[in-house]
Amino acid sequence: MAKKLASERLKMEAAQEVGFADVVRKFGWEAATTKQVGLIVKEMIKRGEKALLEGGQGE
Repeated sequence: MAKKLASERLKMEAAQEVGFADVVRKFGWEAATTKQVGLIVKEMIKRGEKALLEGGQGE
């Protein structure tokens, strides 16, 4: 359950970053267009890559 909540939080943070969080909050994920979801996924990938790079700096 905690993983699901963390995943939802990360998705909402990414949606906020690309400007679609209000749509998701008001109408749910099913109201987001394919383009909007693509932008959210792109943002999440960018964050993941950044986290990997930052995590490897301490080695």
